Amino acid sequence: MEKDLRRCVGCRQIRPKSDFWRIVRLYPSGAVQLDTGQGRAAYLCPQASCLKAARHKNRLGRALKATIPDGLYAQLDERLTGLGKSLSELGDDFS
Repeated sequence: MEKDLRRCVGCRQIRPKSDFWRIVRLYPSGAVQLDTGQGRAAYLCPQASCLKAARHKNRLGRALKATIPDGLYAQLDERLTGLGKSLSELGDDFS
Protein backbone atom coordinates (compact mmCIF):
# COMPACT_ATOMS: atom_id res chain seq x y z
CA MET A 1 0.00 0.00 0.00
CA GLU A 2 1.22 3.50 -0.85
CA LYS A 3 2.33 5.94 1.80
CA ASP A 4 0.86 9.38 2.38
CA LEU A 5 -2.59 8.80 0.90
CA ARG A 6 -5.30 11.32 1.74
CA ARG A 7 -9.00 11.78 0.95
CA CYS A 8 -10.49 14.90 -0.67
CA VAL A 9 -13.29 16.43 1.42
CA GLY A 10 -15.06 17.46 -1.81
CA CYS A 11 -15.14 14.35 -4.01
CA ARG A 12 -13.97 11.77 -1.41
CA GLN A 13 -11.33 10.31 -3.77
CA ILE A 14 -8.16 8.89 -2.25
CA ARG A 15 -4.89 10.01 -3.81
CA PRO A 16 -1.32 10.86 -2.81
CA LYS A 17 -1.01 13.80 -0.45
CA SER A 18 0.94 15.79 -3.06
CA ASP A 19 -2.14 15.94 -5.35
CA PHE A 20 -4.15 18.00 -2.85
CA TRP A 21 -4.30 21.45 -1.30
CA ARG A 22 -3.92 21.33 2.47
CA ILE A 23 -6.13 23.43 4.75
CA VAL A 24 -5.04 23.54 8.39
CA ARG A 25 -6.69 24.53 11.67
CA LEU A 26 -3.69 25.62 13.71
CA TYR A 27 -3.13 24.39 17.21
CA PRO A 28 -3.66 26.01 19.72
CA SER A 29 -4.96 29.24 18.15
CA GLY A 30 -7.70 27.62 16.03
CA ALA A 31 -6.94 29.89 13.05
CA VAL A 32 -7.51 28.33 9.63
CA GLN A 33 -4.90 28.75 6.89
CA LEU A 34 -3.57 27.14 3.73
CA ASP A 35 -0.64 24.80 3.20
CA THR A 36 1.51 24.98 6.33
CA GLY A 37 1.15 24.66 10.05
CA GLN A 38 0.69 22.09 12.74
CA GLY A 39 -2.79 20.97 13.70
CA ARG A 40 -5.89 19.33 12.21
CA ALA A 41 -5.79 19.26 8.40
CA ALA A 42 -8.20 18.62 5.55
CA TYR A 43 -7.33 18.03 1.92
CA LEU A 44 -9.00 19.32 -1.23
CA CYS A 45 -8.51 18.52 -4.92
CA PRO A 46 -7.55 21.54 -7.05
CA GLN A 47 -10.87 21.37 -8.93
CA ALA A 48 -13.80 23.78 -8.99
CA SER A 49 -16.33 21.00 -8.34
CA CYS A 50 -14.52 19.90 -5.16
CA LEU A 51 -14.27 23.47 -3.87
CA LYS A 52 -17.95 24.00 -4.61
CA ALA A 53 -18.97 20.86 -2.70
CA ALA A 54 -16.64 21.67 0.20
CA ARG A 55 -18.17 25.14 0.57
CA HIS A 56 -21.81 24.41 -0.19
CA LYS A 57 -22.02 21.41 2.14
CA ASN A 58 -19.60 22.88 4.74
CA ARG A 59 -17.36 19.85 4.40
CA LEU A 60 -14.21 21.81 5.21
CA GLY A 61 -15.77 23.24 8.36
CA ARG A 62 -16.90 19.82 9.54
CA ALA A 63 -13.58 18.17 8.75
CA LEU A 64 -11.63 20.86 10.60
CA LYS A 65 -14.24 21.31 13.35
CA ALA A 66 -13.97 25.08 12.81
CA THR A 67 -15.66 27.98 11.05
CA ILE A 68 -14.04 28.60 7.68
CA PRO A 69 -13.59 32.31 6.85
CA ASP A 70 -14.87 33.53 3.48
CA GLY A 71 -11.40 34.86 2.74
CA LEU A 72 -10.05 31.33 2.66
CA TYR A 73 -12.57 30.33 0.00
CA ALA A 74 -11.56 33.45 -1.95
CA GLN A 75 -7.90 32.37 -1.78
CA LEU A 76 -8.78 28.90 -3.01
CA ASP A 77 -10.84 30.37 -5.88
CA GLU A 78 -7.86 32.57 -6.82
CA ARG A 79 -5.70 29.46 -6.98
CA LEU A 80 -8.25 27.84 -9.28
CA THR A 81 -8.25 30.92 -11.48
CA GLY A 82 -4.45 30.66 -11.67
CA LEU A 83 -4.91 27.08 -12.90
CA GLY A 84 -7.40 28.25 -15.53
CA LYS A 85 -10.44 27.04 -13.59
CA SER A 86 -13.04 28.88 -11.52
CA LEU A 87 -16.24 28.41 -9.58
CA SER A 88 -17.93 30.73 -12.06
CA GLU A 89 -17.52 28.00 -14.69
CA LEU A 90 -19.98 25.91 -12.70
CA GLY A 91 -22.63 28.62 -12.77
CA ASP A 92 -23.02 29.07 -9.01
CA ASP A 93 -21.83 32.11 -7.09
CA PHE A 94 -21.05 31.35 -3.45
CA SER A 95 -19.57 34.76 -2.60
